[in-house]
Amino acid sequence: MGDIKKVVLAYSGGIDTSIIIPWLKENYDNCEVIAVSGNVGQGTELDGLEEKALKTGASKLYIEDLTDEFVDDYIVPTMKAGAKYEDYLLGTSFARPVIAKRIVEIALKEGADAICHGCTGKGNDQVRFELTIKAFAPNMKIIAPWREWTIKSRDEEIDYAEAHNIPLKINRETNYSKDKNLWHLSHEGLDLEDPGNEPLYNKPGFLELGVSPEMAPDEPTYVEIEFEKGAPVSFNGEKMKASKIIEKLNEVGGANGIGLLDIVENRLVGMKSRGVYETPGGTILYHAHDVLETICLDKETSHFKAQLALKYADLVYNGQWFTPLREALDAFVEKTQENVTGKVRLKLYKGNIINAGVWSDYSLYNEDLASFGESDYDQTDSAGFINLFGLPIKVRAMLENRKKNK
Repeated sequence: MGDIKKVVLAYSGGIDTSIIIPWLKENYDNCEVIAVSGNVGQGTELDGLEEKALKTGASKLYIEDLTDEFVDDYIVPTMKAGAKYEDYLLGTSFARPVIAKRIVEIALKEGADAICHGCTGKGNDQVRFELTIKAFAPNMKIIAPWREWTIKSRDEEIDYAEAHNIPLKINRETNYSKDKNLWHLSHEGLDLEDPGNEPLYNKPGFLELGVSPEMAPDEPTYVEIEFEKGAPVSFNGEKMKASKIIEKLNEVGGANGIGLLDIVENRLVGMKSRGVYETPGGTILYHAHDVLETICLDKETSHFKAQLALKYADLVYNGQWFTPLREALDAFVEKTQENVTGKVRLKLYKGNIINAGVWSDYSLYNEDLASFGESDYDQTDSAGFINLFGLPIKVRAMLENRKKNK
C-alpha cells in the first residue's frame, strides 16, 4: 500500500483508533505507528492511554496539553461571534483543528510519511481533520482506514478488537459513539438513531456532565460572569482564566440540568444525523455573552453580526477554520467586542437560564430615555419621523385609490 514506513495516528484510545494501530501494521508492511493524543479537557479518558497504545503496537505516544489553546484560540472567538450551527454549540467541530494542527507539527518533526485518523466516511470529522492537514502539510499522505478496510460496523470493530486482544471500555450494549472535551459531550448511535426515541436522560450513566432538569435541585443557583472585550475573565467575582471559568460553569450548570440539546442536524456530507449534546458551561457562557451584548451593541451592528454568525458557524462546522474568510470574520467580531465589557448575573433552575441582572460602563441603555415616567424625550418628535418612515406606504395607498377611482 505504498512506501509508508512511519505513520502518525490521531489517537483517542476509543474503539476506532485502538484497532487502527494493529491494522496499520498488518496492512502497511509493519510500519512504525506514533500515536498522538490531544488533551482538550476530556479528563479521565486519557488515563492509561500510553500503556494501551504501546501494548497495541505504537512505538510511542504523545499526549499534548492543548486545553488553554483550545479555549483561548477556538472556543472564545467562536463564542464572541455568537456562532451556533442549528443550535449546536460546535463542541466537536472546533476541537478538531487544534488537535489536527498539533498532529501535523509532530508528523513533520518525526519525519512521518503519512498521517492517519479514525474518522468514518459518513461523518464530518474526516473533513475537519483533513482540511487542517492540507492547510499545514499540503503534500502529506492521509490514511483513513474507514475508507479502506472491510469493517462495516461497530460490531465488526468489536469483533476485530476481541480477535486481537485489544481491551475496550465499552460493550455492545452501551456502545454509544461519544466525543468528550472541556466544552461538551456528544452521544450518537444505538437507540438515538431513531428520532422517535426519547433520550434516556434519567438512566444512570447516560449523562456524564450533569443531571436531567427534573433531577436538578428545587432551589435555584445564581452565577455572575464578567467579560472584558467579549472574553470571560471572572466567575462569581473571582478572576481566573477562561478554561477554569468553563470548568466552574460545567459544574454548576450540570448540577442544575443546563445545556441538554437533542437535535437532528444536517451533516456536511449530506445526510441528517441525530445527536444528543451536553454543554452545560458553554450554554451558560453563550447566554451571558448574548445578554451583555444587548446593552453594549447598537442595533445595526447587532443585527448584522447575527447574520455573519451563521456563516461563521458554517465555517467551523465544515472544518474551514484555517481560511482567510474565518480570519476576516474574526477581525469584524473583534471590532464589535471593543465595548462588550461588564457583568451578567444569571439564575439557573431546573434546566432554565433566567436573566437576573446585567451591568456595563459601556451600556447603550438609557433609563431616562426609555422610562415610562417623566423624561427629557420630546414625544412630538415621533410625528415627523412616522410621516417620513411611512411615506412609501402612503404613496402606494394613494396610487391604489387613484386606480380604483378611474
